[in-house]
Amino acid sequence: MFSKDATWMRTARIAVPLGIAALALAGCAGGSGDGSGDSASSSKVAAVIKGLDNPFFQAMESGINETAETDGVDVTVQAAADIGDTTGQADKLTTLAGQDFGCFVVNPISGTNLVQALSQVATAGKTIVNIDSPIDADAAKTANLDIATYIGTDNEAAGGKAGDFVLEQVEAGSEVAVIGGIAGDVTSGARVDGFKAAVGSDLDIIQESAADWKREVALTTATDIIAANPNVKAFFAANDDMGLGIVKAVENAGLTGQITVVSVDGNKDALESVEAGGLSATVAQYPFAIGQLGVQACEVAAAGGTLPAEIESPTALVTEAEAADAIAAFPQPFAPFENPLEDELAK
Repeated sequence: MFSKDATWMRTARIAVPLGIAALALAGCAGGSGDGSGDSASSSKVAAVIKGLDNPFFQAMESGINETAETDGVDVTVQAAADIGDTTGQADKLTTLAGQDFGCFVVNPISGTNLVQALSQVATAGKTIVNIDSPIDADAAKTANLDIATYIGTDNEAAGGKAGDFVLEQVEAGSEVAVIGGIAGDVTSGARVDGFKAAVGSDLDIIQESAADWKREVALTTATDIIAANPNVKAFFAANDDMGLGIVKAVENAGLTGQITVVSVDGNKDALESVEAGGLSATVAQYPFAIGQLGVQACEVAAAGGTLPAEIESPTALVTEAEAADAIAAFPQPFAPFENPLEDELAK
């Protein structure tokens, strides 16, 4: 089981922002079904996350592994080959599902690609902790999946922070462009929707495109947009990798400092770009904390505790003024926040 000393060490490290409303303690801890005997009650944790080719998920893996080491938790982490490896990610989970793990932390590439593999986990009565990207609710219901808790960012709010920032940087009526991730992706859609709601009719969104979350695709897309729309004043990108591609397109066009570029994630290379005057800002998520909370949710479940149905991970706008602090703290959050699992972890 888990170390009590480690429990006291970890409670001071993680949190949610003070403005978040109280979370309903509606989620069940899971892991108490009639499944596979010792396997269902095992304290071992399996984590299946997105591709480590993206620094966001590298930070998430660090949060998982560092928490496991500090808290004395036996964790195995498997990652998809890349952001589009839906089948490979599902295959990794299927392999782990038949092994002696009591809790599964899953970060699906799509809302449905892990559902079939998770049905085996659910049948065995093991705990499912969903982080970062939500499992499709209808698919989960059809497969009889009991998700113990969801831990992730309010993506609409993150997009909204980016929109508010752009409104402060450009004149009313300015032309702006939006570059999302994979077409139809829930996370990308929420960020884009939040941005568009924030800017409303105050700005003219002249183009909305998808760049598959990839820097090189965003570079090409932004290059074409700038060539076709010489008056474009700002870009919003649904992740940092695409944001940095846009920054390169702006630089190639000789317009650095004249076009505002804001993205979402808060990866280290994006923070460094903000400090250097490339990206205008990034809305930093806390992937390290998301990974950390995922492991801690499994600890609570293994101890028979109660989990909130949802845990919101905070975001923070990082401009040039905050960039140095954010870089110094990375991958840890640069602003303090309270741990919503603290009471359960301290038991």
